[in-house]
Amino acid sequence: MLDFFTIFSKGGLVLWCFQGVSDSCTGPVNALIRSVLLQERGGNNSFTHEALTLKYKLDNQFELVFVVGFQKILTLTYVDKLIDDVHRLFRDKYRTEIQQQSALSLLNGTFDFQNDFLRLLREAEESSKIRAPTTMKKFEDSEKAKKPVRSMIETRGEKPKEKAKNSKKKGGKKEGSDGGPLAAGKADSSVKTAVPVGPENGVELSKEELVRRKREEFMQKHGRGMEKSSRSLKSDAPKEKGKKAPRVWELGGGANEVLDYSTPTTNGTPEAALPEDINLIRGTGPGGQLQDLDCSSSDDEGASPSTTRPSATKGTLGGMFGMLKGLVGSKSLSRADMESVLDKMRDHLIAKNVAADIAVQLCESVASKLEGKVMGTFSTVTSTVKQALQESLVQILQPQRRVDMLRDIMDAQRRQRPYVVTFCGVNGVGKSTNLAKISFWLLENGFSVLIAACDTFRAGAVEQLRTHTRRLSALHPPENHSGRTMVQLFEKGYGKDAAGIAMEAIAYARNQGFNVVLVDTAGRMQDNAPLMTALAKLITVNTPDLVLFVGEALVGNEAVDQLVKFNRALADHSMAQTPRLIDGIVLTKFDTIDDKVGAAISMTYITSKPIVFVGTGQTYCDLRSLNAKAVVAALMKA
Repeated sequence: MLDFFTIFSKGGLVLWCFQGVSDSCTGPVNALIRSVLLQERGGNNSFTHEALTLKYKLDNQFELVFVVGFQKILTLTYVDKLIDDVHRLFRDKYRTEIQQQSALSLLNGTFDFQNDFLRLLREAEESSKIRAPTTMKKFEDSEKAKKPVRSMIETRGEKPKEKAKNSKKKGGKKEGSDGGPLAAGKADSSVKTAVPVGPENGVELSKEELVRRKREEFMQKHGRGMEKSSRSLKSDAPKEKGKKAPRVWELGGGANEVLDYSTPTTNGTPEAALPEDINLIRGTGPGGQLQDLDCSSSDDEGASPSTTRPSATKGTLGGMFGMLKGLVGSKSLSRADMESVLDKMRDHLIAKNVAADIAVQLCESVASKLEGKVMGTFSTVTSTVKQALQESLVQILQPQRRVDMLRDIMDAQRRQRPYVVTFCGVNGVGKSTNLAKISFWLLENGFSVLIAACDTFRAGAVEQLRTHTRRLSALHPPENHSGRTMVQLFEKGYGKDAAGIAMEAIAYARNQGFNVVLVDTAGRMQDNAPLMTALAKLITVNTPDLVLFVGEALVGNEAVDQLVKFNRALADHSMAQTPRLIDGIVLTKFDTIDDKVGAAISMTYITSKPIVFVGTGQTYCDLRSLNAKAVVAALMKA
């Protein structure tokens, strides 16, 4: 039994709706729009919301969406057939109203589709109940009956054809080597043992066997001559013996200077090229404002605008979009038209460090978005596919919720409580280093910071944070802030309970008037159940305002595994009824990957969480905010 069936335009106008068991379809359909349609995740035509399963179909030609909802515990085999039939009938019946492409015409239009829908629903339900009786296949209908009897006879050992070939090869070798009558006699005997096959002997041959037999005869006649000619050509070519003469340089004696490509030195030290714009090194601008991420590589910066790259550097992306250049204007796209270019697109994304499963889902999403779309007169399929992919990637990098830490910190100040941020992640990704960078950014914006050393396991973790605190205090001494301590470390040593230390740090920050508490946690692998339980306990007990997952940009498929298992562990080991999951991502080591920026796509796609900060170096200033268009441009670059 269906809960609902609704038809609406991509602009948001509901054209027709059928209410079954469910009272309202607003909640599930809005969840489908927010989580799938707006996020460019249309590769799969099924979506689960609470106790309902929603199946949908997109009509890109008329910009329509058909959605059917039913209980997920039910197995309804006729749903796919029903949604196809409804789509076909509704589009054909109201084609003129839909083609006007105006909201006013759709609002004024009357879509009386209730009786037609009930008829299609009844037919679909009856067709699923009626099953044709299965009949056994007769021998005359099988493929085996169509083969000749000769092809089904098998001999022991080798096959007759292979045996005849081997005997001919052996006979030919002995003739060439010995040339005596013994070899000729053996060759004759081997030929006599072969059974003649043909119409003259009463045995009919199939077309395939006739073609194969004629091909063998042709190769026997002309193959030997070709081999002899190739051997004679090889023997005629003179072989060069001895050492080649040394190269004579035109400038006589200037060879060493010409071949010297070492870097020029001044006073024994190499000359280092200074950056053209020293402000690009700093991640924070005036007033502590984060600069956008710049994904341009060094090759692009060094090349002049007038120089053009050779055609060989176009790579897979040029070939990917060059395969569909012939399809131009007024053509409805199908999956067959896009199949080859989508395969190239998937390989290109995987080469750019996008996880393999996510690359497949992205290509499916682009295919479902473009399938059935009619091209304009002057628009090519190449530009359309590229534009659809770029729009999907930009939309993925801009998730639903955008984290604005400065606004949230000021809101917590009005409530007279500290803003708490917890950092988590696997070992060695740079949690402590990027915590210090974020501390410097907050200090530049005038907020006081308390760092809670909750990594009580790794040797040297507390000392590392103590060194960062001392350096940050030197950059922002109390004398510059009316005697107020701007950054301080809260630590209780090693071997203590991390959740208890975080709780004490939050209480201390509330009493001392600190604006932000940054909680550093120990690195842990996503498969370590005891450590994941301790992390879930820390988050559940202290209820931080923001949980940031710190991941490095070097990983590919591992990024998906880490995020999925971290979220699953936080949900499984949490004691709260509504568990707290990851709120945002800090992407580190972004300066080491050049244009292989696929980890950013993988992380945001799998969690629908934003990348809040991007680490691009080792100094406190090397912190950026994510620029979605720059990342997509680097990803699409060949």
